[in-house]
Amino acid sequence: MAVKKTSAPNRSFKVADQIQRDLTELISRELKDPRVGMLTIQGVEVSADYAHAKVFFSVLVGDPLETQDALNQAAGFLRNGLFKRLHIHTVPTLHFIFDRTTERAADMNALIARAVASRSKTDD
Repeated sequence: MAVKKTSAPNRSFKVADQIQRDLTELISRELKDPRVGMLTIQGVEVSADYAHAKVFFSVLVGDPLETQDALNQAAGFLRNGLFKRLHIHTVPTLHFIFDRTTERAADMNALIARAVASRSKTDD
């Protein structure tokens, strides 16, 4: 008996990728909140039923918590913009989450650099 593979997981990745691209454009061009500075959308996770989407972002300039509050307040406006762009039955409710991955990576790089520098001093 042949097992039929579904394309649902692949489709959710495509939808998440499209949401990421569209949100990037909507935030940069149409969102006029001064609390939202320069930011990067790191990724989007869409639930299986497309009812909710977690949007992970990092901040280049500005306060991360203020930016998160502003984005969560503008989530309805951004969702409305997605309705006009996406051609899917259910456009998810957006939940913005600050992603600390880049900060952690920079901290780890600094620790590694210090360890290498201290090790080279002890080798001399």
